[in-house]
Amino acid sequence: MTTAGLKFSANISMLFCERPFLDRIDAARAAGFTAVECHFPYDLDREEVRARLAANGLPMTGLNTAPGKAGEFGLAAIPGREDDFRRAMDQALEWAVAIGASTIHVMAGCPAPQDRAWALETYLQNLDAACAMARGAGVVLLIEPINTRDRPGYFLSRSDEAAEIILELRAPQLKMMFDLYHVQIMEGDLLRRLERHWDVIGHVQFASVPHRREPDEGEVAYTAIFEALAARGWSGWAAAEYRPRARTEDGLGWLAAARR
Repeated sequence: MTTAGLKFSANISMLFCERPFLDRIDAARAAGFTAVECHFPYDLDREEVRARLAANGLPMTGLNTAPGKAGEFGLAAIPGREDDFRRAMDQALEWAVAIGASTIHVMAGCPAPQDRAWALETYLQNLDAACAMARGAGVVLLIEPINTRDRPGYFLSRSDEAAEIILELRAPQLKMMFDLYHVQIMEGDLLRRLERHWDVIGHVQFASVPHRREPDEGEVAYTAIFEALAARGWSGWAAAEYRPRARTEDGLGWLAAARR
């Protein structure tokens, strides 16, 4: 089997962090990545980000909605914060259009356990509103199951739940962020889950398990995962979102191996 055709993006909120943010775009290109993505660029100058992307010929594959207050980690499923959520969506959409980002991760947040039913209703309403806001912008909205070990109390933690929400809302621009690191921790059985949710996956991320390092260590056989993605004709990005063991460039042997 082969990984030919796979496109690898670097999450520069986690990779190349020895450098200032804009210089990470240069470093990603020099290292052989063909796109970048980030988490929260909102304290930067949009035009400077756009210009540096253009100078390197790299697209920005995505960004996140703002996380809200300390401990919230998103607003979409937080009852009573609907107005704040819409402002966060406006901000993310403005940025995405300005810098050419193709996806926005709509962060759910960590509602109080006793508000779970109310939080689901809020989440569905906010996602529906977000899809209406994004309609015509050429941007895919992503929801991501995040493991509860790293983020206790996060509203969305399982891929089956994400798929059910996407199918219920039936908005063509709403897809799943399938982060193999989070799904492995919560559910495992990665190849079967990729197959099960293939039609609703809009973006793929990866890191080793359990330490969220380079994909050449840990319990996930990423060579097999990358080969399976290529064999199924994955045309989206596979994004490296991990904490490097040391200097980012020193741990990129996996990227060279995946390209052989």
